[in-house]
Amino acid sequence: MKMGVLFGFKETCAGPSPSAEAAKTSDLLHHQPPSELPSHWKDHLPPFQHEWIRNTLFKANPQTGKPELVSQLKLWWYPPQNQPPTSPDLFFCRPLFLWMPLKMWLFPLVCVRPDCGKHRLTAAGLYRTVRKVLDIDGWYDLATKYLECKCCKKKYPAWSEDILGQLDMGHRSQFPALLTYRYSCDSWVLRMMRERTLGNSVTQLYKKLMEQHSEAWTQRVLQYLTACEPFTRSSLVQPPVFAEPPLLPALPKPKWLLAVYARDFLGRLHEVKAKITSVLGCVLKMDSTKKVTKKLAGAASGTAAWCTNVGNEHRQVLISVVTAAEGHGLDPMAAGLMKRYRDVGEAAPKVMYVDRDCCSQHGRSRVKIMFSEWIELEVRLDIWHFMRRFAAGVTTEAHPLYGIFMARLSTSIFQWDAEDVAALRRAKEGELAAKKTGHVSESVVSARISRRELALHCRRRTRGVEETTRLIGSLIDLFDSADGKDTLGVPLLDYERIQQIWKEQRKHVQCIQDPLYIKTGTLKKGGVELCCYRCARGSTSLESFHLHLNRFIPGTSASDAHFQAYLLEGLMRWNDDRMEDAVKGASSIRSYGSAMREAVDRLSRTVFGKPWDERYRPPGA
Repeated sequence: MKMGVLFGFKETCAGPSPSAEAAKTSDLLHHQPPSELPSHWKDHLPPFQHEWIRNTLFKANPQTGKPELVSQLKLWWYPPQNQPPTSPDLFFCRPLFLWMPLKMWLFPLVCVRPDCGKHRLTAAGLYRTVRKVLDIDGWYDLATKYLECKCCKKKYPAWSEDILGQLDMGHRSQFPALLTYRYSCDSWVLRMMRERTLGNSVTQLYKKLMEQHSEAWTQRVLQYLTACEPFTRSSLVQPPVFAEPPLLPALPKPKWLLAVYARDFLGRLHEVKAKITSVLGCVLKMDSTKKVTKKLAGAASGTAAWCTNVGNEHRQVLISVVTAAEGHGLDPMAAGLMKRYRDVGEAAPKVMYVDRDCCSQHGRSRVKIMFSEWIELEVRLDIWHFMRRFAAGVTTEAHPLYGIFMARLSTSIFQWDAEDVAALRRAKEGELAAKKTGHVSESVVSARISRRELALHCRRRTRGVEETTRLIGSLIDLFDSADGKDTLGVPLLDYERIQQIWKEQRKHVQCIQDPLYIKTGTLKKGGVELCCYRCARGSTSLESFHLHLNRFIPGTSASDAHFQAYLLEGLMRWNDDRMEDAVKGASSIRSYGSAMREAVDRLSRTVFGKPWDERYRPPGA
């Protein structure tokens, strides 16, 4: 019954396929005595569901004649297929999910009331309500049983959180839906709401679900009309009259989908927080943005102006804090980070890159005071922000010499590591020699080395304080002269402004002297083993993250509660993706649920004696 054209086919984890169910239906009808559907189920099920559920799930008790469930129970039940076109309802039946963990698995369930002493629960008849569950391409019904404590007489529906929380992850994961007051939502629809980007709003999901439901419903109408059509051709006297197919059931509105997402997120909140607060690092980067706070709406609108983020060398985010002003109110954030490292016994970070408050002429800097427990922490200015400060001294960024000036400024600060470049040249010569015959000139080798290869295999080192100061000073003098004017005589630099900037930034030249790289692996090219590096210096990775952070909040606005839910969900998924990028041999598995991954890992160690995924590490508390 699952068609899932856009989202993919949905397979059930227990029970045979729908086609197998159709083959067994006729046998069930002939081998069990006729029975009636329980009266309270009749009130909640649509009429076209009555007959097939009555014939498939129930049999009459030989002594009392009352309906009772068949002995062989399973989770998924499907309506019979290939019905004659006596009624269109038979073509539009939907599956039924039967949730009875006590009877199916004999799971030892107990009463959760504190004064009851964990008394064992027993079955107490069918639950009176049958729930209607929204699926990707249709609907299905969900039924369960009452469980009763004989000690305190309290009854629990088997789908309540008090019962589901007692099951192990293997059995708990087979329950397919999240229940709300009126409708219920299948877990497959919930997963479509977790990945958040700029356009992935609940309205967009609603449109996709509407298309999926419409396509599936149209296919059923087509099957019904196809079955009716031969009877119209074979009739000799008068064509038979067929009933028109029913209308497509209405979908819940986007507002309901948003409420369901919030409930689903709150159910996973402890897991999400644990994963985010388990992220550490030895090279930290702190930067702020104000783009995302503009999306706060409702009562929270205008209450925050900046979002400060702290990342690590793997581009993961340790914490994200919303404040009313940049740099203010961050002491609790710093205290929380220091406590996180202290609780797990992790060594303090070595360096922190910032865009401001790195140096102070009167004692320690503001950032150093915030992280006072980390005595050996070095606070350094990010080189990208250092260069952007010089950009404020130009008359206009549209000047034809602006790009040349910024490129020369970068060259004044950085130089390629000579040994890494020599190794890359030998590797490129080996590659070219394997393809061509004869001598390969140095100019050809240089032309074949791409910027991507340079960035991957070669480190860019800083030139030292004296050399950098001399080169930047010479660069400013050059472009502040007649050589810094365009053909119309317009100067690139504003003399007074650039001189004041250079006077203020001279003290930071010492601050930016830090060639910090991480070796990620090796790669063999042209018979030469080359190292692969990733730059861990600077906060430009956070500048890139700010663009994605803004897209964590779909649409243009969100209330404070939904804003936080989107933000935490996005941070967790971002960190998991960055860790996959950092680990060599990334897995094809893209799962963000740590509870299920941890259960699989534990069972794999028991069954196979080894973890299922060697790279998986469970989050902390």
